[in-house]
Amino acid sequence: MRSMASGDVAKLFDRLADSYDAVGVDLCQPIAEGLVAVLGVQPGDRALDIGCGKGAALIPLARAVAPEGSVMGIDASPRMVELARVEVTRAGVEADVSVGDAMNPDLPIDFYDAVASSLVLFFLPDPLAALRAWSALLVEDGRVGVSTFGESDQRWQDEVDAVFRDFAAPEIADARAPGPPGPFASDESMETLLRNAGFRGVRTAATIVSPRFDDAEHWYRWSMSVGQRQFWEAIPEHHLDDARTTLFAAVERCHDPTGRIGFDQYVRYTIGQR
Repeated sequence: MRSMASGDVAKLFDRLADSYDAVGVDLCQPIAEGLVAVLGVQPGDRALDIGCGKGAALIPLARAVAPEGSVMGIDASPRMVELARVEVTRAGVEADVSVGDAMNPDLPIDFYDAVASSLVLFFLPDPLAALRAWSALLVEDGRVGVSTFGESDQRWQDEVDAVFRDFAAPEIADARAPGPPGPFASDESMETLLRNAGFRGVRTAATIVSPRFDDAEHWYRWSMSVGQRQFWEAIPEHHLDDARTTLFAAVERCHDPTGRIGFDQYVRYTIGQR
């Protein structure tokens, strides 16, 4: 997975913020809710959500720590932060949200009982340095929890993901796509990453999420509303029509036994303690 500079990440998510997780596809929200559940946040905890987006984990965290706890969310995208504040108000919970750098959070050290970060770590230029910075924010025995992607089903990889990679610039990589050995390659390598950052009692929990699409057009709208949008933006303009035709055909070949289109995605939750 190619990391991105902080400014590039912020600009990407500013562009997709309004449609992010809002096209009728269950992926980011259930993953974030699962992370909060396995992190074991308790009433009264002080929790931090790094890369909070529009609040997929932030709002469940706020509910979990209520009534006496507190939640802070930071995100590199100003538009995401703006929309997260709207969602927090709509949900009727208490949470502070501000623009912040996941690599170097300007937050109090030795303060938080729990740090959550859902589908963020693989966008960062130095995941190990980020985790070490997050550790400093935690109280002794405080917990960190991150969600990352494992494998999706082979048919979708062969039919859709491979075609995407063929059309996009070679330096662009999908967070969901299998790649060379590295910290995101397996449960074990993610656990090693957290141990190298100084965490103890590291463990993995896992789930499967199964996003489904009404048709290829629905899939396209979803792909433009998540980080995969960078693929579309990296395809040369003179190849876009061909890419769209080829990818739509590939997506249409991926019906499940119920007749819907989609894939089953392995998600890992890596949990550690300071």
